[in-house]
Amino acid sequence: MKAENDDVARVDAADLQAFMHDVLRRCDVDTPSAEAVSRALLTASSMGVDSHGLRLLPHYVNAVRGGRITARPSMRFTQPLPAIGYLDADDGFGHLAGYTAMDHACSMADEVGMGAVAVGHSSHFGAAGCYALAAAERGLIGMTVCNSDPFVRLHDGKAPFHGTNPIAFSAPVEGQPPYLLDMASSSIPWNRVQQYGAIGRALPPDVAADATGKVTCDPAEVASLLPLGGADFGFKGAGLAGMVEVLSSTLTGMQNGFRLLPMGGPDMSTPRGVGHFFLAMRPDAFSDRETYQASMRTYLDDLRSQPALDGTEVMAPGDREWRCQARRDAQGIPLDAANLAAYERLAEELGLTPLAVRRS
Repeated sequence: MKAENDDVARVDAADLQAFMHDVLRRCDVDTPSAEAVSRALLTASSMGVDSHGLRLLPHYVNAVRGGRITARPSMRFTQPLPAIGYLDADDGFGHLAGYTAMDHACSMADEVGMGAVAVGHSSHFGAAGCYALAAAERGLIGMTVCNSDPFVRLHDGKAPFHGTNPIAFSAPVEGQPPYLLDMASSSIPWNRVQQYGAIGRALPPDVAADATGKVTCDPAEVASLLPLGGADFGFKGAGLAGMVEVLSSTLTGMQNGFRLLPMGGPDMSTPRGVGHFFLAMRPDAFSDRETYQASMRTYLDDLRSQPALDGTEVMAPGDREWRCQARRDAQGIPLDAANLAAYERLAEELGLTPLAVRRS
């Protein structure tokens, strides 16, 4: 894993979570929503998913202030069948909708072996892996998908059509952190373009295109992302994005991603009506607990023991994130100059004590 810059501001995880919570409460966000948002952003930043972590707090503040996101939602859950539920998120925070929906899915899985919850009238929910992980932490297999506004061109297409449409999957592993896959169906997430642009870093090749459809590595030139698989094999990513659309928009009654309002505005007053889908499964509903756990350990042992290229290490999905979390738990979570300045402005605007940061 690439080493982090040692000369950077860092903050303790508990302090960061408390500050984010306090910012939202000062914006009249109710306690359950503030807890869910700060939990999800901290999880993402702790695990190195910086594009979906602490940097998003100022955006959410703007969305609440503008009326796009309901600060005190009245979410409504219905369960028409033993393993099927629907959550109307009342245009509240997607993070609260995500944790709430997965909690319902897990409760159904505990009862009948499996639970699926579709969510409508929601908003951006951050990193999809947070909610799949919530299932694994309860000893269940979890999956989460979500659509988004168009950033990704179709294979052989020129203009954006699908969103980054993430897919997350997690499974419990006895004696180890959960197996955790969290990926966009695009080559990279759009927030990564913004993150790289903020720090002046070039994008990898074959992940993004300019307004003419030509591949570019300059974040400032990006007009669309390429689907997973790049210019030659992007039909794979485009197909996965379509699957996510069916589960997130068609199944939930929400608009497909092509018709969603842009996350970045300029309209911060109109709710976006984002859809999500959550699935939880109880492993011992399929095989006994001992067989499942032994099979998971054997699979991961076999995977990690495979020969690696020189100077690299074979890792299972989630391994990098767990290592990053351990390092950041010990060293603190980094804030680049732009995010540090944004947090200082929030503290000043809202009359809060600024975050206590330190230099490595």
